[in-house]
Amino acid sequence: MEVAAPRRPGDPDLPAPLRGKVYPRAVKGVFARWRVALVWITQAVFYGLPWLQWNGRQAVLFDLDERRFFVFGAVLHPQDFIYLTGLLVIAAMALFLFTAVAGRLWCGYACPQTVYTEIFLWIEKRIEGDRARRMKLDRAPMSARKLGLKAAKHAAWLAVALWTGLSFVGYFSGIRGLPAQALALQIGPWETFWMLFYAGILYTNAGFLREQVCTYMCPYARFQSALIDGDTLVITYDRKRGDPRGSRPRKADPKLLGLGDCIDCGLCVEVCPTGIDIRKGLQNECIACAACIDACDDIMTRVGYPKGLIRYDTGNGLRQQWTRTSVLRKVLRPRVLVYAAFLLSVTVALFVHMALRSPLKLDVIRDRGVLAREVEDGMIENVYRIHLSNRSDAPRRFVITVGGLDSLTLASEPTMEVGADADRQVPVRVRLAPGVAGPGSSPIEFTAQALDDPRVEARERSTFFVPR
Repeated sequence: MEVAAPRRPGDPDLPAPLRGKVYPRAVKGVFARWRVALVWITQAVFYGLPWLQWNGRQAVLFDLDERRFFVFGAVLHPQDFIYLTGLLVIAAMALFLFTAVAGRLWCGYACPQTVYTEIFLWIEKRIEGDRARRMKLDRAPMSARKLGLKAAKHAAWLAVALWTGLSFVGYFSGIRGLPAQALALQIGPWETFWMLFYAGILYTNAGFLREQVCTYMCPYARFQSALIDGDTLVITYDRKRGDPRGSRPRKADPKLLGLGDCIDCGLCVEVCPTGIDIRKGLQNECIACAACIDACDDIMTRVGYPKGLIRYDTGNGLRQQWTRTSVLRKVLRPRVLVYAAFLLSVTVALFVHMALRSPLKLDVIRDRGVLAREVEDGMIENVYRIHLSNRSDAPRRFVITVGGLDSLTLASEPTMEVGADADRQVPVRVRLAPGVAGPGSSPIEFTAQALDDPRVEARERSTFFVPR
């Protein structure tokens, strides 16, 4: 267990930047394990996804030069902007829902600022030592040992930041071969700029600014009060049970001493990544990481008191001393159900629409440069230009048919091949037997259907002109 820094009674409770650098203490517990798990999961997805292959290409690639976005089997284009809008709506509604249920869960467990701060702090702890050693090292005068430790830490931070920036660029320029090109200084100017820019932002935010990003730069803390109410689960200190605070012998009865369960050890403050004292109530700086819960539960276990002095609870539940069942029942209130229903409906609608989205687009244009004409056997012929867009990630052969009038036939080759995510335009001739339709325009319909999958088809209406 790390040695706690001495605390002086009556120390002013200042904002973290005015107290100087925050040195979060290491903590173990249920919520700490959840944070570590989320770090692994989010980074496995971020770093691993660009390397995943799908049908011989990168599974997720946003090719800005070609204006094509590959997401596994789907090929999206700028005109598919509606899907991005849908994803943003889903993200916003999910944020509203999670905040209404349990406060800043996103901030505490999955926000990139939190995740990379955890990674950079882990590196710092591995190189410089625990909290007390880091504080002692920072106070010590510069020496060869201090310089070496600081250089090693910053080198590791830069390595993580640069690899993260390179992975970010890999989503847009293709990750295969990119690391070798970067080492050989052969990547393009834009790739170099964005890699260094992203790495620099990460190095600065996770290495130096840390809690100040959450406290001053992120707007979420400012509007979270509009999303929570008295039935939102937040990290709370049970003041009725814990106060008056004070130290006491291990086996002493706190009631005989006129004390509450809080022994005023200060560990809840020392483990907090933003340096606040949760015992003073919910604050904007709290990112709901629950490190204080793990620390307090560990102390309560050691001194033989019940856990939960600091816990997830609601304001109403804490004031009225509700049971856990009553608290959870109140959490599922109308606003939460409305958020959940809206989020579910939008999510289902978006993904169903994407699943049913046809990868084939058909456009038919009458060739105005070629008039309707009479050919052999008195047949009337019109010429059209067929434009097929294959939005799948594999080449396909399509068969073209035409209907709408009796004896209407296609006089051109009915099949055509279109490459993967490619367009093709060909002229086709359509003939009609004499006397079937009167002079003027008559409606007809073209159909394009994939030979390998009859479900992939597109229809387009046009007109057939019979001269007078």
